[in-house]
Amino acid sequence: MIDVRPFNTLGGANHGWLNAKHHFSFANYYDPKRMGWGRLRVWNDDEIAAQSGFPPHPHADMEIITYVRTGAITHQDSMGNTGRTEAGDVQVMSAGTGVRHSEYNLENELTTIFQIWIETDRPGSPPTWGQRAFPKSDRSGRFTVVASGDPADEALPINADARVLAATLKAGESLTYDLAAGRRAYLVPAAGQVDINGTTLNARDGAGVMDEPTITITARQDAELVMVDSL
Repeated sequence: MIDVRPFNTLGGANHGWLNAKHHFSFANYYDPKRMGWGRLRVWNDDEIAAQSGFPPHPHADMEIITYVRTGAITHQDSMGNTGRTEAGDVQVMSAGTGVRHSEYNLENELTTIFQIWIETDRPGSPPTWGQRAFPKSDRSGRFTVVASGDPADEALPINADARVLAATLKAGESLTYDLAAGRRAYLVPAAGQVDINGTTLNARDGAGVMDEPTITITARQDAELVMVDSL
């Protein structure tokens, strides 16, 4: 089964400094048919204007992954962490018992991100934050795990039985991914057009996949992919 969510059907709001689209119910957007995809609870497609961003605010017991598509995001939190994450790179925050953080676009250009929330497996854990560079050349033609609850993946750690993966494909290239029984995948092309098991996705469309043991993705155009594999 493949549940396609075209970009032009997503909920969201334009706040001037922030133009946000929501793949699932979030903030003032509510759709009982779009509450999440398994343990994946939030996938926001955010455009953040230059010299603006999210002021300090709290979170608890959620795994929050930020994939930067263009520009850069600057993070600061109540644990004393600071960092700047550039396009193609990833930051993760396990909110745990509670943390306050800010996320600002301090650049002189628009920054675009995917903000992904996954329900934690370990509520009440100490909060943590981390970031890492993931060169696109290292994930050309294949998925690279960028965040995972499995230490064997050698990715940014999260407290959830889930993997966040990224890949780039040239037009005409294909890759496959085996989806274990009982698990779900959610795929969004950050750029480009692809076919997923014969179903076409345009840039920033979403596709929820379940009961498909093998996922085959073929690029119709040069493409950049982000996918979550979770329960």
